[in-house]
Amino acid sequence: MAVTSADIKYRLSGGAGNTSAIASLGGAKSSQPASASLFDSVSGAEAVAGDTEYRCIYVHNASTTTAMANAVLWLTANTPSGSTDINVGLGTSAINGTEQTVANENTAPSGVTFTISATKASGLALGNIPPGQHRAVWLRRVVSGGAPAATTDTASIRVECEAG
Repeated sequence: MAVTSADIKYRLSGGAGNTSAIASLGGAKSSQPASASLFDSVSGAEAVAGDTEYRCIYVHNASTTTAMANAVLWLTANTPSGSTDINVGLGTSAINGTEQTVANENTAPSGVTFTISATKASGLALGNIPPGQHRAVWLRRVVSGGAPAATTDTASIRVECEAG
C-alpha cells in the first residue's frame, strides 16, 4: 500500500497541546497542524536591524500501515523578497524522538546545519519514517538589515517518499 499525500502531515512542536506557531521552538510534537503562517510579521524595527528566527516542526507519517521510505524535504519556493530567505535543517533528535528546545525564537538550535534546499536532489534526507512516527525539521527565516516592507513573503516546503 502506498503512502498518500494525505498521510504526510506537518505538526507544530512545543508540546502536545501547543496551538501557537510562535511557540513552535522544539520539544514534544503537538497534535496541531503547522499552519501556513509559521513566522510572525516582521516589525519595522526588525526590518531595519535585520532578524533571524527559528521554528521547529515535525513531519508526521499518519499512515497506520506503511512507512515513509527515503523521505526527502525541500523548498519548492523560497521567499520572493530579495531581503529574506527561508532555510531548512534536519533536527538532531532520532526518528520519533523529542527535538531540543531553544530558549526563544532568536536562539539557533545546537548542531543543526541549515541550507536552502531548492530541489529534491539537494533536499533534506529524512530517512524512513515508520507509520505513526515523525521526524523533526527546523526552519530559519533570515531578514537582511534594511529590508523593505513586503505584504506577501512566503515560502513552500514539500516532502516526497516511497512506500516502505
